[in-house]
Amino acid sequence: MTSANGARSEREMKKQIYSKDFRKFGKKGRSPWCVNQTGASVDPHPSSVRNNPLQKLLRSSPNVSAALCTLLGRRDPCSLSPYHHTQYGARHLTQFFFFLLSWTEWNPGFPLSIDAKCHKDLPRDIQFDSEKGVDFVLNYSKAMENLFINRFMHMFQSSWNDFADFEKIFVKISNTISERVMNHWQEDLMFGYQFLNGCNPVLIRRCTKLPEKLPVTTEMVECSLERQLTLEEEVEQGNIFIVDFELLDGIDANKTDPCTLQFLAAPICLLYKNRANKIVPIAIQLNQVPGEENPIFLPSDAKYDWLLAKIWVRSSDFHVHQTITHLLCTHLVSEVFGIAMYRQLPAVHPIFKLLVAHVRFTIAINTKAREQLICEYGLFDKANATGGGGHVQMVQKAMRDLTYPSLCFPEAIKARGMDSTEDIPYYFYRDDGLLVWEAIKTFTADVVNIYYESDQVVVEDQELQDFVKDVYVYGMRGKKASGFPKSLKSREQLCEYLTVVIFTASAQHAAVNFGQYDWCSWIPNAPPTMRAPPPTAKGIVTIEQIVDTLPDRGRSCWHLGAVWALSQFQENELYLGMYPEEHFIEKPVKEAMARFRKNLDAIVSVIAERNKNKKLPYYYLSPDRIPNSVAI
Repeated sequence: MTSANGARSEREMKKQIYSKDFRKFGKKGRSPWCVNQTGASVDPHPSSVRNNPLQKLLRSSPNVSAALCTLLGRRDPCSLSPYHHTQYGARHLTQFFFFLLSWTEWNPGFPLSIDAKCHKDLPRDIQFDSEKGVDFVLNYSKAMENLFINRFMHMFQSSWNDFADFEKIFVKISNTISERVMNHWQEDLMFGYQFLNGCNPVLIRRCTKLPEKLPVTTEMVECSLERQLTLEEEVEQGNIFIVDFELLDGIDANKTDPCTLQFLAAPICLLYKNRANKIVPIAIQLNQVPGEENPIFLPSDAKYDWLLAKIWVRSSDFHVHQTITHLLCTHLVSEVFGIAMYRQLPAVHPIFKLLVAHVRFTIAINTKAREQLICEYGLFDKANATGGGGHVQMVQKAMRDLTYPSLCFPEAIKARGMDSTEDIPYYFYRDDGLLVWEAIKTFTADVVNIYYESDQVVVEDQELQDFVKDVYVYGMRGKKASGFPKSLKSREQLCEYLTVVIFTASAQHAAVNFGQYDWCSWIPNAPPTMRAPPPTAKGIVTIEQIVDTLPDRGRSCWHLGAVWALSQFQENELYLGMYPEEHFIEKPVKEAMARFRKNLDAIVSVIAERNKNKKLPYYYLSPDRIPNSVAI
């Protein structure tokens, strides 16, 4: 504790001890605060702990011994024997790391994150094996070099000549989706399809009532309706869908480059399920408040009026995807689960063993992102209209609506009215996601039932309850409205909770991350910024105006490098169902893992069969393409 002469606080002292003494003993692949992650706690033996890094540290570092003695309530460092560590170390050392892995507020209103300013400040066991592999500046530059577009990367304020000019930076690789997007991006069918199976398939919802702020009438959209029904009747029959970008209303556009004005919109897009069960847009309003200078654009309008309105929607979708769907709802949420797990669960705890593969490198990648990507004057500011602080405002607003049910995949789909496979037959994100969700839930139930004989055992597991409480109090800021549980009262609740953690880190992240190059590499289909404000009248838009509104050459290149780099799998990637470290040694758990892999293999086959001969295959939720954790 702090003395009268101004000595460091206990927490600071422990951090100093860690950074100077303890960190060097951590070995890759094994937690330095665990005797033996594969079961030494079950069958302790002197040989299993004699060479443990902690024991070496206790023998060689009086500072750490003293700190641990204080923590364990002991006076004599010699009493910290290997046997004491084997019997009591798991819990006590978790308490020690409770101080080392502290929460901090990176920005007001954000979920709390790890208290580390840079990657090298992290405990070694949660660092990347090679920091160069996740250097965003290096990776983006390499991406632009590999794509042969680095000659354009400094050409800010230089507009392209026309749509065809964008092909100068479009690399035709063996990728059927990106090429198809380039060739068909102007079509209404392609526009609607992306809300179902593109990078951001989580916003579209069934419209049960036309919003007053979108004063669209049957007469306006009559030429788009195919069933001889009024617009209101189409709503009643469930054929109208809506995507509302209200979150972007009031967000400040990027002002970091005084030479380039950048703009945002907050559109509302109304979509229609036609008689072929395809989703197409029928009305777009580019801002939230209706009025003469905020017209409703329609497919019957002039070609370039309608095209520019759709481009504004695609740009808005890109911003919400990157900052909310991707950053907040997978990266930041998974980091919360990871920090709480390391702080509260001993490495010998079965839930730690189950989850550790699914938080692998997540804290590290987020720390690097805060260090290089989303920080002030970071890479995010270079090309994105929500850079320069807008992305921070977006997360702050979105946190008010982030709920636990929104992370429960079946509930989230149902809440948006998108659960009917008969009404909406081409929603592959939903179909594949439900298959993977059920496979994960079955697996977690198998593991839970092995270690928890009853609901009461769940209730009495204090370490588990502390883990859940840490997520609620610190990660979700103790907001009751978030719906995050403060505690778990049954095996069923525990199974769902674990499924949320694993699905978010693996499947959900894969679904919204690895398609970024496919859907966003053709710049007009996903503009990261717009250089002119939304049109306030109809009949005045020209092709030249659209091109001048789209990103300049420099920002286009930075954007392309980003979506390329973010879409790449890592070397030695571990995919869903792969647990090479074998934290579990118990036969029943190994059998459960084998069943899990068998179920996942069956899903791979189902998806592969469906994708045969499809012009737009959907494979982002195929388990053989789902990494275990958020690590890119």
